[in-house]
Amino acid sequence: MTLSRPSRFQNSAPLIGLTLDHEPGGGGKFSRYPFHALRENYLTALSEAGGLPVCLGYTADAEAMVARLDALVITGGAFDVDPALYDEDPHPLTSPRPARTSAELALLRAALKRDIPILGICGGMQLIAVNAGGTLIQHLPPELEHEQPNPRHEPGHAVSIVPDTRLAEIVGMPTMMVNSSHHQAVRSSGEARISALAPDGVIEAIELDGPKFAIGVQWHPEFTLDPGDRRLYAALVEAAAR
Repeated sequence: MTLSRPSRFQNSAPLIGLTLDHEPGGGGKFSRYPFHALRENYLTALSEAGGLPVCLGYTADAEAMVARLDALVITGGAFDVDPALYDEDPHPLTSPRPARTSAELALLRAALKRDIPILGICGGMQLIAVNAGGTLIQHLPPELEHEQPNPRHEPGHAVSIVPDTRLAEIVGMPTMMVNSSHHQAVRSSGEARISALAPDGVIEAIELDGPKFAIGVQWHPEFTLDPGDRRLYAALVEAAAR
């Protein structure tokens, strides 16, 4: 286990909620009963940036939970946003988890209503796009290798940061090296603005112009492979502390 550094915000560290995956349980798993799950580095990346991470379940009222938060992180996982939300039939390889998406959508909308900072990661970015009126590519051609063959703690490809975006201001670089672990992608971003692209044109980041901080990235910045990843978390925590 990695011990986090003391928060530079000390006792006033902003409280940042993270969404959870849900597993049915069973023999040979963590529990034979249903359980929530989240990779450790989601929490340590926020702690190291000065935030106070807290995990959010599915059953409590979303507006009541968001009322106590200073920021929201919508995490990724081995699931897909239900294509019914953007009026498409499911692809044979699409794997929705309706309970998770319903809970995350309620949290996202409550966070947008309160205008607290939001960071969407992988599936979280895709949910932000769909909520903004966008659509998804339900299955990318495998030869594009957005499910990278090497481990996720290593870079998969570069992304180009779109100039004059909030993301460009935060990371301060025209390109980043990122990992890649997704078989779906944003096809159209709706009212969201595109802020990063892969070399093959796949949308890698989006942001909303209205809220004070609402960014989605297709990669997993919790692995902190690029200096821009730490800058993204630091910007989220700074925005949450205001």
